[in-house]
Amino acid sequence: MDRSDGIKIFTEFVYPGEQKIVEVTVAQLHTMTPLKIPIFVNRSTTPGPVVMFSAGMHGDEINGIDIVRELIAQNINIPKIGTIICVPLINILSFINKSRVFPDGRDLNRLFPGSADGSLASRFAYFITKEIVPIVDYVVDFHTGGGKRFNVAQIRVAPDQLELMDLAAEFNAPFTVMTQNIEGSFRSICKENGVKMLLFEGGMSLNLNQEITTIGVEGSKRLLQHLGMASDHVIPSAPTYTNKIIHKTTWLRTNHSGLFKTFVEVGEYISIGQKIATVYDPFGQYEYDEIAKKEGYLINVNHTSLVYQGDAIFNISKEHKHE
Repeated sequence: MDRSDGIKIFTEFVYPGEQKIVEVTVAQLHTMTPLKIPIFVNRSTTPGPVVMFSAGMHGDEINGIDIVRELIAQNINIPKIGTIICVPLINILSFINKSRVFPDGRDLNRLFPGSADGSLASRFAYFITKEIVPIVDYVVDFHTGGGKRFNVAQIRVAPDQLELMDLAAEFNAPFTVMTQNIEGSFRSICKENGVKMLLFEGGMSLNLNQEITTIGVEGSKRLLQHLGMASDHVIPSAPTYTNKIIHKTTWLRTNHSGLFKTFVEVGEYISIGQKIATVYDPFGQYEYDEIAKKEGYLINVNHTSLVYQGDAIFNISKEHKHE
């Protein structure tokens, strides 16, 4: 077989019409046990784009892992044309530790393009940059909110990459939020290499939310259908919402410390003067209502039960009227 027809991932080739799980050893544990990343590659016999769905860049963001898992389990990753690559869990080491970061405290999504001789996290980033990014045309990378902060289901697009807006519209998450690329992120290295990447955010860390999973799966189906890659059995459901484009957001912070109870839900539109939360002490001596001084859609809601003065409790859209 002509190797020019094969896609090379690390040392393995995957040819048109093949389905293969490529297991890439990226490190070793202290026990000398190899640490492997399984990469699911499915190729059609008909040429077409190469699309990658990835998750688990941060080991505690398991909702994204669930989405990519469903793409595999439902055979959505079997393309009519082109190639679909699924990497459900990039950061296996942090996943094992139920942590966002590597044991040395490094955030994988701030170390791209990485280094072949750097820290373990940097070597992971280098592997993705050198082995994966050059062979793909499109990426959807799934993330969640950090800590106890729950993100509304959204696609993030950088203001200087407006060519991605059409793809975001096809994915059709409830919200499209304009945010700058962060230096050292996977998104930034994709842009530098001409790869069209959509960043999906939804849910919160160490939490599985079925609504978020469904939105991610159905959006992926719509994107594949738009690219002409979806198999005949892949039929996206019609969304029950209208996509809203958010150009700017701002954080609302509490002026009090204590126990925290919220009365609003992520994605909800709040109005000025609305009671949105209460902060109270554990001894029954005081209770403060958090009253909205701005109006807009809630993009992120803090689900923690304890807050300190100055903590961010809500992220809200700016300059956006209720639809």
